[in-house]
Amino acid sequence: MMLEVHKNHIHLIGGVSTATARLNILDCDGYGLLNYFEGRYRTGKYQNRDCVYVQTKTGEKIVLVSGGGKDGDEKLIKGNTYGMAYITEANECHPNFIKEVFDRTLSSDDRKVFHDLNPKAPSNWYYEEILGFHEQKKKKNPSYGYNYGHFTIADNMSISGEKLREILATYDKGTVWYKRDILGNRTAAEGLIFKYFADNPDPYLIDDSELFNQNGVIRFNFTMRTIGIDFGGNKSRTTYYATGFLNGFKKMIVLAEEKLPVREEVDTKQITDKFVEFHHYTDKKYGYVQECFGDNASPTMINTLKKVILENGINTRMNGCDKPEIVDRIRLIDNLLRSGRMIISRNCPGLIKALSELKWDDEKEDEIEDLNIGSINDYFDGFCYSITHYMKKLAMW
Repeated sequence: MMLEVHKNHIHLIGGVSTATARLNILDCDGYGLLNYFEGRYRTGKYQNRDCVYVQTKTGEKIVLVSGGGKDGDEKLIKGNTYGMAYITEANECHPNFIKEVFDRTLSSDDRKVFHDLNPKAPSNWYYEEILGFHEQKKKKNPSYGYNYGHFTIADNMSISGEKLREILATYDKGTVWYKRDILGNRTAAEGLIFKYFADNPDPYLIDDSELFNQNGVIRFNFTMRTIGIDFGGNKSRTTYYATGFLNGFKKMIVLAEEKLPVREEVDTKQITDKFVEFHHYTDKKYGYVQECFGDNASPTMINTLKKVILENGINTRMNGCDKPEIVDRIRLIDNLLRSGRMIISRNCPGLIKALSELKWDDEKEDEIEDLNIGSINDYFDGFCYSITHYMKKLAMW
């Protein structure tokens, strides 16, 4: 509404990426800027930057779209003075980008900066450096111009009452996710990550007798089967996991695991020999394995495995796999377990142990404690590599 009457010509919207800014601000489930200016906007470029041209009561305005998640992204918004700026998920953006946004609006005729946030741990930089700073200013001067509104999922106009009840049913009120996602609280992650699993893992486990019929034939028609590998060395363990996906990634079963002893150095031959053995075992018992994934941080090991796959006539693609943010992996696994979409074979004692014992790090926000006691971090990483390439497809459900 302020664009309608603002005196300045150029304005800014931003987020972790341009895609995030478009999704959250321009579209926003049909409630965004494009809806408000329907019939009065066109997309285009301004100084080689993505933008939206909008026709307002006071003439045409340019709304530039920028990403700000990385150090250096602040350079993308230099050179202009912005009348207003709206940054979505501001505490996910890089601090330098946020500071540059404030600087770029200093000479505005009617300066306004809007942020929306995702709840984080109380130690998050944004709460102290941005909110805390302006809250103190307002205490000293009530007309300072700082406003804060707290919203919960119940305030989301695009979610019906029925849908809201369905969503709430998938959350445990005692978890950090409920406190953040539902209540919008600034909550630190602490203690066991999957405490409900540690308390009673049986509902999430499956026996071989349930996987195979009396003739020893697998009961399930898998959409995809994968193998994930976490390469050992430096006092860590090499782990292998086979996972099967059902109904177009709606559900998954962790089928089998294998491991090597903890070692000081990487033993390439031992890793490749065990891979060939585990692949043949998995392929014969559970069906054709389409994809294998290893840590992208070990490109030499991945290339060696590609060569071994060719030499052994294995019809499987070997890929490197980046590690998504740990908090994103944990959120996905938590959702899969709670919604009954992730089942683990009892043939995977390492993963069962890992999910029962993994803890949040006391000193690092939203990180797993990296003590690797009993190789639990190695088991967890090996399993994650078997699924993270398909995180978006799994999360879609």
